[in-house]
Amino acid sequence: MQTIFVMVKCDLGRAYQVADQAVQSIEQVSEVHSTSGQYDLLMKCYLDDKTDIGHFVNESIHALPGVKDTFTLIAFKAFS
Repeated sequence: MQTIFVMVKCDLGRAYQVADQAVQSIEQVSEVHSTSGQYDLLMKCYLDDKTDIGHFVNESIHALPGVKDTFTLIAFKAFS
């Protein structure tokens, strides 16, 4: 299992719509948080080991209406 975080910049006024669509339509998205600063949303995604991250982001996240830009972080280990 791969964990990635995708920071999403949305078109003005579209952050809530993008967040709702991501949670409802993308099975791999486990959490969506609104953020302040350069990006509007932070999405936590769990992908199968065989999933190509670039294809997933391009075909799933970028395909959402209202997404303007993304920045993807790959997580290696979770600490508690």
